[in-house]
Amino acid sequence: MSNTPMAASPLTRAVLEIDEYVSGLGWDQPARLFALVDTARLRADQPSLADRLGLQDEPETSGLTPIEQDEVPTDQALDEFLGTIAWPDAVVGCALAVERLMLPPSAEAQVPQGLNEAKLAQWVAEHPDRQEVRMTVAVLRDGARDSALRLRDKDAATDVLTGSDLVPGLAQALTATFEE
Repeated sequence: MSNTPMAASPLTRAVLEIDEYVSGLGWDQPARLFALVDTARLRADQPSLADRLGLQDEPETSGLTPIEQDEVPTDQALDEFLGTIAWPDAVVGCALAVERLMLPPSAEAQVPQGLNEAKLAQWVAEHPDRQEVRMTVAVLRDGARDSALRLRDKDAATDVLTGSDLVPGLAQALTATFEE
């Protein structure tokens, strides 16, 4: 967590840590799913795993440790995939980092009517005002949420935008993975 602000909440720090990790992998990456576990509990319950993750010397006791999960399938819609997830009790939250194309609100009036999903995606990809964005969204079982947005055109840690309601639809989909 070299660039994460220490004054931030544990959830914000986890989101920024994931953003920093995924940023180091470059752009044009597949979606990445992370379990969030309580760092103190991980150290107490699984000291050998905590040691392998380099957590034994961490001074913080109230943090969250992101643990990357298996690859997100590319042949299935993201919302369908998220609907198949069930987390064990030890997982206190989850996060997803995903890249998308984004248009400014002013482009909504320009969307041609009657496009199917594939044609709409093509129209967005060809739009001159499109922006490539990486969204990292995290939620906790208790309903807390946070997110980080990084534009490809402004790919610097100092330009990452954070907030709890930046990607509400994705946050809701992640929250649903904790519902029984």
